[in-house]
Amino acid sequence: MLEIKVPEFGESIQEVQVGEWLKKVGDFVDKDEELVELESDKATQALSAPEAGVLQNIAVETGGFAQVGDLLCVMAPGEKGSTAAQPQQQTAAAGSGTPAPAPVASATVTADPPTDGAAASWIMPAAERVLNEYKISADAIRPTGPGGRLQKEDVLGYIEKHGLKPGGGGVANAPAPAPASASSGVDAFSDPSPAAAQSAPPAPKQSAPKASTPPSQTAAQTNEWNNSMGSGREEKSVPMSMIRRTIAKRLVEAQQTAALLTTFNEIDMKPVMDLRSKYKEQFLKKHGVKLGFMSFFAKAAVESLKRFPAVNSQVEGTNVIWKEYFDIGIAIGGGKGLVVPVLRNVEGMSFADVEQNIGRFAGLAKENKIKPADLKGGTFTISNGGVYGSLLSTPIVNPPQSGILGLHSIQQRPIALDGEVVIRPMMYVALTYDHRIVDGREAVGFLKTIKEVLEEPARLFLEV
Repeated sequence: MLEIKVPEFGESIQEVQVGEWLKKVGDFVDKDEELVELESDKATQALSAPEAGVLQNIAVETGGFAQVGDLLCVMAPGEKGSTAAQPQQQTAAAGSGTPAPAPVASATVTADPPTDGAAASWIMPAAERVLNEYKISADAIRPTGPGGRLQKEDVLGYIEKHGLKPGGGGVANAPAPAPASASSGVDAFSDPSPAAAQSAPPAPKQSAPKASTPPSQTAAQTNEWNNSMGSGREEKSVPMSMIRRTIAKRLVEAQQTAALLTTFNEIDMKPVMDLRSKYKEQFLKKHGVKLGFMSFFAKAAVESLKRFPAVNSQVEGTNVIWKEYFDIGIAIGGGKGLVVPVLRNVEGMSFADVEQNIGRFAGLAKENKIKPADLKGGTFTISNGGVYGSLLSTPIVNPPQSGILGLHSIQQRPIALDGEVVIRPMMYVALTYDHRIVDGREAVGFLKTIKEVLEEPARLFLEV
């Protein structure tokens, strides 16, 4: 057997979370084929199989946490179709994510759960313990968990319904639920044949109604009441993802350690929109990427950072670190949440370079393939909430940076221009900055420069 363990992702990464298993127990996996996605506090990376074989056992389920060096799964090496690579029949059935056909009503409770030392992959560990305690077969219970998994709550509900006791006591031959009619909304798990329906004894009464349901209601009334209150009123506790935990930690850190303040301005986007509309087809044909607004803002930010270098610096103890390069982080919504990949040396990039790199990072973020190295560093950040419809916001600085530029949606608004009221496409912009080293005058001047440059885009090329 081949044991797959959590590899080392970096010097500072000691714990990972299983994001998603790309294969299930019983599947054949080729060499170098992606097996599982592991999420660290920096990024999500796929782990590939070192050898070809069949996945025999999963040690850490989706959402679970593991330390570097912990066992993730076990594979049986071998070529496809070989005897060595054939999974055991019980293991393969367990890994399919679908319970085996339910036994007849007379054997529902008395059947014993698996005792081979490894729970089926669709049975959660807490549920397995209760199954063993009450001597119940998992096949008799309908799973409601994610991916068809059997949860502890499913087993406890079954026990309450049939009045069972530990060790197999209670109703020895509890019937399975009756087949559902077209209007009942309840799935059937018992034998649907007429003979089985006639021979099955009536369902026992429940010992006590649920607290959320009035005790005098009939089943039909209960369903009607539940439907009126919404399809689901359950609560469940789900652990934060590694990335979300890191985001939370850093944002709280920024609020507690920096003196954050936000200033605003608005930009008439018509000049940029006209320029973009005029050259977008030629730009796409020549560079193979669309000309977006972000390249204009990235280049305008570099111009503003050159004039107000404090916004590009950072506090380190009682010192200020002045950065003479411009690595700009671009906030991108990825598959696992917000990530901020960094464009290095934007001052030396062309518009096409900026757009191509943003497009590349967006694709990687969507597939959860951003590398930790892509997220390191950064002297300044741009966050575009406008793509989600945000009109105005106060973005939070990404420590140890000292500034972040927030972009918002473009709306047609009336403004006064040359003594007349005209309708123009306007965007609010916000700069949140660390007031420990950035003064209000510098922050206002920074946004004023952004405004001037974008309302006269020729400044970007003339450097005036």
